[in-house]
Parts: sequence; C-alpha cells; structure tokens
Amino acid sequence: MRVVILGSGRGSNAEALLQAEKAGALGKARIVALFSDRPDAGMLQLGPRFGVSASYVDPAPFKTKLEGEGEARFISAVQACQPDLVVLAGFMRVLKPGFLQAFAGKIINLHPSLLPSFPGLDGIGQAFRRGVKITGCTVHAVTLEVDGGPILDQAAVRIETTDTLETLATKVHAAEHALLPAVVARLSQS
Repeated sequence: MRVVILGSGRGSNAEALLQAEKAGALGKARIVALFSDRPDAGMLQLGPRFGVSASYVDPAPFKTKLEGEGEARFISAVQACQPDLVVLAGFMRVLKPGFLQAFAGKIINLHPSLLPSFPGLDGIGQAFRRGVKITGCTVHAVTLEVDGGPILDQAAVRIETTDTLETLATKVHAAEHALLPAVVARLSQS
C-alpha cells in the first residue's frame, strides 16, 4: 500500500509513521512521499532522514483551505505518487470537493480529540478548557464535513488534576504516535 502524508508543521506524526515503517510495524504500507503547504515545515526535514521524497507545494491563493490553483497543484503532486492512502497528519487546511473526489475513500485524518467532541482547531485546548476528564485522539475518514467522517479508531487520554495544557498535549501526542501507525498498519492488511 502506497502512502502519502500531508502536514503543515513539525511532523511528529509523520515521523512516528516513518519510524514504524523502519521498524517493520506498518504492515504492508510504504510511505512514498511527504508534502507540506508550508516551505518551513519541520516535516520536510524528515524526507532526507528517512530516504523519502519531501516537498513543499504552494497552496495559494487561500490561507485555510485547499481550493483553486493550490488544490490543483496538490492533486497533481499527490496523484503522481499513485497513493493507496493519503494521511493528513497535522495538515491545517480544509479539503474541498476536488481533492476529496480525486482521492475518494483514500483519505484519513488524525485529530487531537475524541470526536465528535472538540472538532476543528485546538482540540487539546478545547478539551482542557472545558474541564473534561478524558480526551484523546481520533483517526477518521475524511469527508466534506470537517472532522465529521466515519471514525476508524480512537485512543483515550485521562486528564489529571495536575495536568497543564503542555503536559496534556504531550500525553495526547504520545497517544497519536501509537494510534496512527496502528491504524495505517491495519488498513494495509485489508
């Protein structure tokens, strides 16, 4: 199974996937490319470290969604990799119908909350400020509804009274780094 990862940030979840593949724990999945909408994204530095293509793709003209010329550039770049699975790992753009149709049924997202609770931006902060006792992370299929696609799997994280936003974020990220590779490995077997 050929996997392409899209991200916007430091790439800790992309790195977790690459480490899992290196360790033989990603099933039949093989990561073939990393793409970012930010030229300075830390995830792009993972490419040379793991021998995987890593490229910036210009997302313009919009800042928070992938549409128009930017969407066309992303579709072209990802299609060239012939992916069986597109993983959104911290990709901070809303996908529109063109991209979703180009990779129908092949896109999954990792979200830092137990959906359907706390969708959208800052899921960890939303849960922390709300005072819930359990949060976590979710891997779901991507649909037009932001963070609303079918849930594939979840991992729970308890919020302790001693937790700060920073310690909670560390715990959720650790759960993400275990959950996402497990889901990708499972999908590669089906």
